[in-house]
Amino acid sequence: MKPINYRGIEEVCRAHAERLRWARDTLSPLFPLQPENLSRLSPIDLAVFDQFVVRFSKLQDAMGAKLFPAVLELTKEQGELRTFIDKLHQLEKMGALDSAEQWLVFREMRNQFAHDYPTDPNMQSGLLNQAFDMTEILLKTLDQITDFAAPYLPK
Repeated sequence: MKPINYRGIEEVCRAHAERLRWARDTLSPLFPLQPENLSRLSPIDLAVFDQFVVRFSKLQDAMGAKLFPAVLELTKEQGELRTFIDKLHQLEKMGALDSAEQWLVFREMRNQFAHDYPTDPNMQSGLLNQAFDMTEILLKTLDQITDFAAPYLPK
């Protein structure tokens, strides 16, 4: 992988992270979110919630689909890593990722946003509360993996 390609992938992830962090910080006074409060949200709050969901999903997806493979390529750890879980376990083994299992939880959250975003206020608030709580770990995971990759990039 050319360093310029890696840097472009990292830049995309950082943009998603910045917008996710902004949405999280903007919404923080509303958390923990109660089901009865969902119907009272302003159009602006709803738009920020949409931004939160989209950026959480996009960051998780970009990291899993592009950044993780790029780090494995930079470190020359491609080998026989055929499945995604094999790649996650290799990243964990190398110290680039704290937990392959935690990453699967992030991926499941993204999948829930993409496919099962509930209309039931109890489910909706529960899902948003869970994602809100996971955001800091997701952002730290981005920092961890990019810090890990930094020494493999030319100066």
